[in-house]
Amino acid sequence: MNDWIGKRYWIVGASEGLGRALAERLSALGVELVLSARTAERLEDLAASLPARAEVVTIDVSDRVSVKEAFTRVGRIDGLVFLAGVYWPQAAQDWNADEVEAMCDINFTGAARVLGQVVPDFVARDSGHIVLTGSLSGFRGLPGAIGYCASKAGVMSLAESMHADLRGTGVRVQVVNPGFIRTRLTDKNKFAMPFIMDPEPAAREVVEHMMTDNFSRSFPTPFAWLFRLSQFLPEWAYYRIFAPRR
Repeated sequence: MNDWIGKRYWIVGASEGLGRALAERLSALGVELVLSARTAERLEDLAASLPARAEVVTIDVSDRVSVKEAFTRVGRIDGLVFLAGVYWPQAAQDWNADEVEAMCDINFTGAARVLGQVVPDFVARDSGHIVLTGSLSGFRGLPGAIGYCASKAGVMSLAESMHADLRGTGVRVQVVNPGFIRTRLTDKNKFAMPFIMDPEPAAREVVEHMMTDNFSRSFPTPFAWLFRLSQFLPEWAYYRIFAPRR
């Protein structure tokens, strides 16, 4: 898609990080935006700073009623980008039930709640563009990532199923799988994060992908190949490399 001017996209998870950078990049292309997150203050500041028209609709993706009300307020859209997510680094030995459930509920089930409103409308119109945010961590289970890996694997699988059903129709489905992006979420990590990206170049990757007809993009490329290739390793080799015994 090359003609972005006048298109109307709903960004869920737009208040900071990759969502904010993506909003800035899409607005610069002339896209009209609906910006959503749980609180309005940062969204209002962002909307006021954008060159193209933008409005704010608050949403709590963990609450079905909030999602339905937000969708009603949003109205007709040409596309949805779902970026809402939470993260706590966590090993099984340190299992925090509230945090693990929140990661699953917001990152994966939250996406399903929003899609439950958007997809039927797009299908009825035979028109629309859906972009979901997976993660390199979603390709295979990693140590110290209880909850997060599973939630992102679920998002990626959901995108694959929708793409399988909707390819050849007027509804286009894409997924992006980034590595580490410098945000307040990754600030929680106490380990080295190879190939970490700032939000702005990550947003450029996402928009470039949205301009193609390809289903998925994983980035940054050198890091992405490591995770893609790990899928072909037998279990004994995978765990020896990625999760050696202590």
